[in-house]
Amino acid sequence: MEFITNKKIPKIKKNENPTKEMSFFEHIEELRWTILRALLYIIVLAVVIFTFKDFVFSKIIFGFLNDDFPTYKVFCALGDRFCIQAPHLSFITRQMGEQFFVHFKVSVSLALVIAFPLIIWEIWKFIAPGLNIKEQKITGRIIAVCSFLFYFGVSFGYFVIAPFAIIFFANYSVGTVAETMPTLDSYVGFLTMLTIPAGLVFELPVVIYFLAKAGIISSTFLKQYRKHAIIVIMILSAIITPPDAFTQILIGIPVLFIYEVGIIVAKNVEKKRKDD
Repeated sequence: MEFITNKKIPKIKKNENPTKEMSFFEHIEELRWTILRALLYIIVLAVVIFTFKDFVFSKIIFGFLNDDFPTYKVFCALGDRFCIQAPHLSFITRQMGEQFFVHFKVSVSLALVIAFPLIIWEIWKFIAPGLNIKEQKITGRIIAVCSFLFYFGVSFGYFVIAPFAIIFFANYSVGTVAETMPTLDSYVGFLTMLTIPAGLVFELPVVIYFLAKAGIISSTFLKQYRKHAIIVIMILSAIITPPDAFTQILIGIPVLFIYEVGIIVAKNVEKKRKDD
């Protein structure tokens, strides 16, 4: 027997997500699997990279010590006045197993860089159920933009910031008695600090996009504190680079450009919200 009712079946709105709401513990379980999958990507890639020791260290880690490094060739092409010579450095290891552990650290760091799009994809899959259908459709664009900005930032740190910083500190001296002979671990740590954080800094427009979507910040707020942002950016540029104006400007200008892009992104979010 069928029962007839006058109650209307609720329709799902276009931008609503019909996915069943998960409990707190289900969210925790899903987060655990997200982290495990991200770690698995890094571990697998780290094992593969670990086997290419000679290439990784001769071409990537110690590439700055070769005169044919791309950055040096570009500046030398501009004229003798701008020509840069590779620094002469020799490294020491003070602890047993230091070379092995540095090799392991380098493999994990490079694996993290290569696996970045997969990690972003996993994070997006985790938060996607809480988004509406319209927001879920831009998954590919979000991952593409995040990956592009991260790789652009890492490349900028590797090809622009790192060479100048290494040359400066390799040639800096306080007297004839002192000689620069860094440990292998300190050199790799210094190089890592100049590259991966640069990739994260270049994610600023994406962060501004989500903060603007959440209504936490606005383009007016970013414009109002533009002068403060310029001062902070130049201070950070001075901290992570050698104390010469040329390198600081070389690093500060792209970051300021990204900040301005963030203002445009916030404006577009506000305009879209108003239109909707």
